[in-house]
Amino acid sequence: MKVKLFASFRDGRFIEKEWDYVEGSTVSRILEELNINKKDVGVLLVNSRHAETDYKLEKGDTLSIFPVIGGG
Repeated sequence: MKVKLFASFRDGRFIEKEWDYVEGSTVSRILEELNINKKDVGVLLVNSRHAETDYKLEKGDTLSIFPVIGGG
């Protein structure tokens, strides 16, 4: 599985990484392993489609994680 981080989530982490995971892991578990608080997540995409934190990841998936972006 590939994990892509965007904006401030890259700070002190990575931009893109091949990720070894336990089959059936959820997006929520990956967020926990990355120490990313769910409330700080604005958009989650799996294979370029919107996903929820309970989505079960599969081999070959690409998870993209975007932070909440403020503005005005």
